[in-house]
Amino acid sequence: MATPLTQTTGRRKEAVARARLRPGTGQITINGRAFDVYFPTDAQRMVVAEPLRVADALETYDVDASIHGGGVSGQAGALRMAIARSLVELDPEMRGSLKKAGLLTRDSRKKESKKYGLKKARKAPQFTKR
Repeated sequence: MATPLTQTTGRRKEAVARARLRPGTGQITINGRAFDVYFPTDAQRMVVAEPLRVADALETYDVDASIHGGGVSGQAGALRMAIARSLVELDPEMRGSLKKAGLLTRDSRKKESKKYGLKKARKAPQFTKR
């Protein structure tokens, strides 16, 4: 396997993704599994491939990623950011178009912590009058 051109990290919620880009035919492998197997829905696949589509590099690079933590949605967002950062590292000219598409901005929203006396962060137990 060829050495990667770049290796970058992306984060979203609790998920952390490390993406390695190599010159290739557009194959995406995540944790040793195929792209279609790892992300079963079209929406998640579209989120992950968005930076490659914006940069017109869908069939230019092979992506090998390792992801841990979080859920499927957070992992898709983390991988999207990692790929976008790799593309900027390879070609700084792409930065403008990727930034305009909002792919280089870290989505810092996280789950709100649970409060005592409540069932979740804001959900209160049912109120009884008598």
